Amino acid sequence: MPPTARTLAAGPCRGAGVLALLLALTGCSAAGSADGADAAPTSAPADAPALQVDVLADGLDHPWDVARAPDGTLLLDERAGGFTAVLADGTVQPVAADFDDLFATGETGLMGLVLDPDFAAGRRFYTCQGVQQTGGAEIQVVAWTVDETWSVATRADDPLLGGIPVNRSSGRHGGCRLRFDAGGQLMVGTGDNAVGSNAQDLTTLAGKVLRIDPATGAPSPGNPWADAPDPASRYVYSYGHRNVQGIALQPGTDVVYTAEQGTTRDDEVNRSSPGANYGYDPDGDDGDYDESVPMTDLGLPSAVGAVWSSGDPTIATSGLTFLAGDAWGSYDGLLVVGVQKDTGLLALEVADDGTLVRQFRVPELEDAHGRLRTPQAGEDGVLYVTTDNGDGEDQLLRVTPRG
Repeated sequence: MPPTARTLAAGPCRGAGVLALLLALTGCSAAGSADGADAAPTSAPADAPALQVDVLADGLDHPWDVARAPDGTLLLDERAGGFTAVLADGTVQPVAADFDDLFATGETGLMGLVLDPDFAAGRRFYTCQGVQQTGGAEIQVVAWTVDETWSVATRADDPLLGGIPVNRSSGRHGGCRLRFDAGGQLMVGTGDNAVGSNAQDLTTLAGKVLRIDPATGAPSPGNPWADAPDPASRYVYSYGHRNVQGIALQPGTDVVYTAEQGTTRDDEVNRSSPGANYGYDPDGDDGDYDESVPMTDLGLPSAVGAVWSSGDPTIATSGLTFLAGDAWGSYDGLLVVGVQKDTGLLALEVADDGTLVRQFRVPELEDAHGRLRTPQAGEDGVLYVTTDNGDGEDQLLRVTPRG
């Protein structure tokens, strides 16, 4: 039998159990406590900036992710397949691309998208998508290039990374967010495919945050299990995840936060650490997928508690990003999270050590545009948001502080 997380985690996770205890004592991981969804006021703090929300594109269908290029163009993708570019002058145009092999079922399809940090030089970007191939479907990270007129995207490394499992019958819990860390390595958030053993098993890429070299697709140097005998383990940065829907790098630091959708008990935002176990283990005694268990089981070896958890009711957290810049006033430095069940934008203030300071719902987006899939801050200091309502009713929003 291949080694599981319980046998491999002893080295890189040493001391994480103490961290979990400290987090629990400070209330950072207490599901259903005052840190939960019911505690988030829907009115902004008194010193909040007034926000303006503009529609940049509409008529979209489940746009999953958005990225801003150095020339001001916004590139977005849609779950059922397709790229759209919103040029700097406001022109909205399709970007031709080959999606003949796309596996788009349920929650899985064309998902995460991110531009290469050196996009201006090579016009390279990356997607995470379901792929139908001989032998069955899986999830892959694909590298692309796009022409200077934003008319045609061409696959460059196909795949850059393959072998990420997918739930072939339902597409459930497919992940799959892409973001770069401070060292220029590509982080990949995956879902557990609604298979109970995946989150705690280091020999599968499901239910993990992976870290790869964006040039080669190889495991990043310094990964926690870089020397593991099983090849899949070498890609793993953290494990014990249910369905990682968001990854965000805190500006000016090397700290990464993740968001994942939970069961009826909890959604979570976590502070990511190499080798850490985030404690999801729904593998029932009879092999069933037991969703009644906590999102973070602090009884597991080295399990790390969440920075924020919704408690019951859950709100279906998705993408997340940090607001940055003086124009945001008191919002500068906030971590904002897309909300799909209770439709809006959750704002979290976290201290340097990851402790939750306060939370509230951004009033301008509360129940105003339906489900929000991805908030993403651009380098221009603007917040871009994709909605996730379906049936061609979706939009790309631009959110800016007034004055």
